[in-house]
Amino acid sequence: MNRLIDTSTKISSLILKNPFILASGIMDEDAGSMIRIAKNGAAAIVTKSIGVKPREGYANPTIVEVDCGIINSMGLPNPGIDAYMEEIESIKKKTSVPIIGSIFGKDEKEFCLLAKKMETYGVDAIELNLSCPHAKGYGLEIGSNPKKVENIASKVKSSVNIPIFAKLSPNVTDIVEIAKSAKKGGADAITAINSVKAMKIDIEIGLPVLSNKIGGYSGKAIKPIGIRCVYEISKNVDIPVIGVGGILTAEDAIEYLMAGASAVQIGSAVYYRDVNIFDKLDNELKGWMKKYGYKKLSELIGLAHKKQRKVII
Repeated sequence: MNRLIDTSTKISSLILKNPFILASGIMDEDAGSMIRIAKNGAAAIVTKSIGVKPREGYANPTIVEVDCGIINSMGLPNPGIDAYMEEIESIKKKTSVPIIGSIFGKDEKEFCLLAKKMETYGVDAIELNLSCPHAKGYGLEIGSNPKKVENIASKVKSSVNIPIFAKLSPNVTDIVEIAKSAKKGGADAITAINSVKAMKIDIEIGLPVLSNKIGGYSGKAIKPIGIRCVYEISKNVDIPVIGVGGILTAEDAIEYLMAGASAVQIGSAVYYRDVNIFDKLDNELKGWMKKYGYKKLSELIGLAHKKQRKVII
C-alpha cells in the first residue's frame, strides 16, 4: 500500500512530510492562500519575496505566456516587511507546516534586517533571493558576484538562529562557484533555480511585450536547465539542494531528486494543473516508487550520481 512508502525528507533542521514545497511567487501573497496550500498537502511554504519597504513593481504588462511557459517581470511587488508580520502570524496560528521567509535586499544590511524580522515573526527558515532576473539593484545583480553572496550569507547566518537557504540563478557563468560561496558564507541549503532571463517582442508593433522589456522565463522548458544546475551543485557542494523549475508531475520531481535535490519547490504545477496539487503529487510519487520498488525517498536522492552507465561493446 502507498502509505508504506516514505516520502519524508529533511533540509537542515526542517523535517518535511514529503518533498513538495510551494515556491516563492505563486499563491503566497497572503495568509489565506498559503493556509489553503498548506491544507492541501504542501510540506512547506515559501513566502513571496519581501523587501524593507513597500514596492509596487513594474507597470503592466508584467506577464506574457509563451511556448512552454511564461515570462514575467513583476518587479518584486510587496507590502514591505513591517506590513507582512500579520500574514506570517496568521499562518502560524492555523498550520504547523514550516514557513520559509523569502527576502531580497540591496546589501547585507538590508538582508540582515529582513531576516531578523522574519525570524521574529515566526518563520522556520530564510530564503535569500539572490537571483531575481529583472529587478534592478537586487537579485541577480548581487547573486552573480561570489564575494557578495558569501558576505550576505555570512552576515545573515550570524544574525539569526534559523536555517538560511540561498536561491541562485542559472543566468551566471558558473553556478557551482556561486553555490560554493553561499556555503562558505554559512548557507544551510541551496535553492536552484530561479527563472531564466528572457524576452518576447510583439512583431506587429515592433516592441517588447513587457513594460520592463526583459523578464524571467519559467515553466516546463526550463526544467532541463534546473536539472543540470542541481546535478552540478549537488556533485560539488555538500549541503542540501532544493530543486525548482518546470515541475508539473511527480516524474519531473523524481528527475530533480535523482539529480541530487533533497526536496523540490512547486510553481508550474500550481499554475498549469491545480492549486490543490500537492497531495496529488505526493500520491503520484508514492505510486511511482511502489511500481519500481523504492520504499524511501532517500533511495532516489542523488541516484544519477551513483549509477554507472553500462557500456555495450
